[in-house]
Amino acid sequence: MAFDPVSRVRRFNRAVTSEVGALDTSFLGRGRPLGAARVLNAIGKGQSDVAMIRDYLGLDSGLMSRLLRSLEEEGLIETVANSEDARRRIVRLTESGRSEFRAYEALSNTQAQSFLARHRRPEELLRAMDIVASSLRRDHIILEEQDPRHEDARYCLSEYYGELARRFEKGFDVSLSRDPDAKDMIRPHGAFLVAISDGLPIGCVGLKGSGGEVAEIKRLWVAPSARGLGLAKHLMTAAETIARELSVKILRLDTNSALPEATQLYRGTGWNEIDRFNDDPYPDTFFEKRL
Repeated sequence: MAFDPVSRVRRFNRAVTSEVGALDTSFLGRGRPLGAARVLNAIGKGQSDVAMIRDYLGLDSGLMSRLLRSLEEEGLIETVANSEDARRRIVRLTESGRSEFRAYEALSNTQAQSFLARHRRPEELLRAMDIVASSLRRDHIILEEQDPRHEDARYCLSEYYGELARRFEKGFDVSLSRDPDAKDMIRPHGAFLVAISDGLPIGCVGLKGSGGEVAEIKRLWVAPSARGLGLAKHLMTAAETIARELSVKILRLDTNSALPEATQLYRGTGWNEIDRFNDDPYPDTFFEKRL
């Protein structure tokens, strides 16, 4: 008889806790527990506001203070008052702290490579990890407004085009579609949003405008690992909010019947089907929404 879902989740928790060394007093052999190492890592990755680090790691104030104090006593960090708000504290690595951060990075990379090397199908293992990480960190996904030529944006668009090529019966060639110019998805004309989960891009949507009252939603994509979390709807809502800020009155979009989940989303969120409004060879279904 198959184990029940709760037992399987708890087995997974035990395996991860043991494998990553969460209970070790010397995480990765560097002489301090995982909690202190995670704080050091967050600072090394560019976070500096103590309150924001605490929220990101989900720590209470008391534990955060103890971890910071232990890192200060080791000479790895220094804490100063925020020049704009003396009630907030800013933390940064010392030279010793930067050296320790680099050591952790090297060890963590080696550990990750070891995990993957044990499995005969590492890509399958990575997909499973991505699903778990996206699900557990769903409340920490942020939306960033980016230039569509940004590295993260270009990654999302590349994945989007690749998926269309696989799902469309005759494939997809972006050069044949009405691919919007980058300038049309940058304020004041439009915008491009990228969903970020712990530094990794996992979704995007574009708002293509011309400065007038009509604009289009373009390039809505969510990574397979993050689907089912409501992220597509979140992206669409954010794009509509920006459209209102830009005084857009009517939004339009097109899609293809090979993407039934997209059509279902639009019909369920107030979009109305309309006649074709462009000569793009790929879409076969067209929608409009009045703001």
